[in-house]
Amino acid sequence: MRDSDPRVVLGLHRSRHERRLLTGALDLGVTAIDTSANYLGFRSHEVLARIASDLLPKFTLSTKVGYFPRADRAEHSLDPTRLYGAVEQAARNLGREPDVVFLHNPEHSLQETAPHNRDALFQACATLDDATAKGLCGAWGIASWDPSLLPGLIDVTMPRPSVLMVRAGLLVGIRTLDTVNTLVTAWGMSNSTMWGMSPFGGSTGAPVWDRIDPRVFLRDRAGLSRVQAAFRAAYRLPRVDTVAVGTDEPAHLGELIGALVGEVDEQAILKYRSLLRERSRAQPA
Repeated sequence: MRDSDPRVVLGLHRSRHERRLLTGALDLGVTAIDTSANYLGFRSHEVLARIASDLLPKFTLSTKVGYFPRADRAEHSLDPTRLYGAVEQAARNLGREPDVVFLHNPEHSLQETAPHNRDALFQACATLDDATAKGLCGAWGIASWDPSLLPGLIDVTMPRPSVLMVRAGLLVGIRTLDTVNTLVTAWGMSNSTMWGMSPFGGSTGAPVWDRIDPRVFLRDRAGLSRVQAAFRAAYRLPRVDTVAVGTDEPAHLGELIGALVGEVDEQAILKYRSLLRERSRAQPA
């Protein structure tokens, strides 16, 4: 089974926000950007508007809210007033309403034992839902690095996000993969509303990519490199139709787009997930 139109989003997490990257992405057919209010030292939105105001209408644009600047550090908050204000400010600074606004890592303000977790998450989601209804953004979602707390907090009354963004790829543990499956079922989400991020766990230069050959997860290697194969497999761990990936080099982005011709071996993915689960069970608690 092949993905239905797998999509690449240019993520700006560690990007220098150079215009040549945006024009290069457009030349490659990448027409989606993902950023956040706190990227580039809380300057991402303003810099994008300054260097590429003429290009931004050519992209669908997603951003994230949840982190706020302080004199000494960034802080996270689920306060509804601050979140709503952040969505308003994002639209002002970008010069347009974002197509999607993600609630950024809500787990950073949620604790295992805190008694008001569910209400805090509910109010934060309701705030983004309200901002969407009022036209401040096209849709809202949740971007979570560690979603393990979320399944125990949601029920049928919780506002439902349009998009869920989670870590994807061969370095994601079985606990996260299982948690994502639980959220997909609870929210009734489809592949088209699932996004992956950080498909290489931070860097394609990490030693792990020299020790393994991800091409075993493809039916036909199709001349793809190890990096390309790892990227293609990320669309199945967990199952997503969109992956956001960061780079400052259009050539690297083009290499990853080239990986989409590969066909994932579903049985190899299932076997890999089973091995992850067996290893998790064998480890001491």
